[in-house]
Amino acid sequence: MIPIEKRRGFTLIELLIVISILAVLAAIVFVALDPATRFKDTRDTRRFSDVAELLHAIKINQVDNDGAYISTITALTDGNIYMIGTGLTACAANPCDAAVTSNSSCVSLAALVSGGYIESVPISPTGVTTWTAVLSGYTLSKTSTGAITIQACESENAPSVTLTR
Repeated sequence: MIPIEKRRGFTLIELLIVISILAVLAAIVFVALDPATRFKDTRDTRRFSDVAELLHAIKINQVDNDGAYISTITALTDGNIYMIGTGLTACAANPCDAAVTSNSSCVSLAALVSGGYIESVPISPTGVTTWTAVLSGYTLSKTSTGAITIQACESENAPSVTLTR
């Protein structure tokens, strides 16, 4: 038998104590970082970026056309809320922070894509609802003074994702 002084390595108890301490520390770090909240924040940040990009493209196009909006925006009824997308009907089928006026309240911004103002119409990241090119997850409304409001249909940690110019 080897004397206790000559043994090398760790006992089972020492290993279990170290593993349990590491597990507690990992749990504390996991809770402190709260990955679910970070993912929600990331999706909201993407929505803020998309809303700003859309509004910027609309305004740059307006400047390039001597103050006139593209025809699809000009034709909108002031004060109504329209779903941005490629669909022509069933635009109000999905839940939205800003209630779309009716099932036929759709607006296509394809002219901004073909005009080179944006690469493609953005689609809201999937949160509660899965969005597509038909229903992008973003709404547009126009006031009688010409102000445009773009809003994300859903926000997860932010009160709302809205921009008006």
